[in-house]
Amino acid sequence: MTRNVQIPEMAQFYLTAPAPCPYLEGKEERKLFTHLSGRRAQGVHQVLADTGFRRSQNLVYRPNCEGCQACKSARICVEGFRFSRRHVRLEKINRDLMVRVLPPIASKEQYRLFSRYLAARHEGGGMTQMSWDDYQDMVEDTPVSSSMVEYWLGDDSDTGDRLVAAALVDNMADGFSLVYSFFDPDMKRRGLGNFMILDHVRRAARMGFPFVYLGYWVENSPKMDYKAGFRPLQIQSGRHGWQYLD
Repeated sequence: MTRNVQIPEMAQFYLTAPAPCPYLEGKEERKLFTHLSGRRAQGVHQVLADTGFRRSQNLVYRPNCEGCQACKSARICVEGFRFSRRHVRLEKINRDLMVRVLPPIASKEQYRLFSRYLAARHEGGGMTQMSWDDYQDMVEDTPVSSSMVEYWLGDDSDTGDRLVAAALVDNMADGFSLVYSFFDPDMKRRGLGNFMILDHVRRAARMGFPFVYLGYWVENSPKMDYKAGFRPLQIQSGRHGWQYLD
């Protein structure tokens, strides 16, 4: 079901200059964005998320590319989510991990893992140049309710001894929005990226939330194919609102 929403009148929107698209070769991207601030930030964020915007620090943005509408905001419908045999297998493999839901505070251990992840999975990308201060801003510069969810590989004691994955998550009125996640690139067998999504589907179901927001799904982009494996999945289709991905 979609809701009729209204973009706040006081919000001022800006358009970025064209830049190479990170998902589709030969394409250029532009983003429409506005700032989040003040006591109304949480409500504005929720309204804009319902129209396909995503948050990055104190900004919310949406692709606004000339002649292209391939990027569509995607969210998992928690009720009726189908756990495939592969999903069940990933949960079984990772059942030894401990989960910690923490305030959005950066740590040096997170940053080391984040840097290793980018070097292995996104070599040459703009984020690989992020310093400790940049990472700290990414995590802590949030005007809305957010959490840092850490996944630890524990020993026989009550505390974990190795951080293997983490996700920066916005707490929405209707679910969780995964802002950015990263994991140990050497632990491929565990499928940690997909496991973190499954864990948030479980958490949302326990709390009675209907959705888990995954960011943008880009048709014909191999980098985004994995998102289509979480069904039922809805995509934001502009004036048509949220529709199920066939």
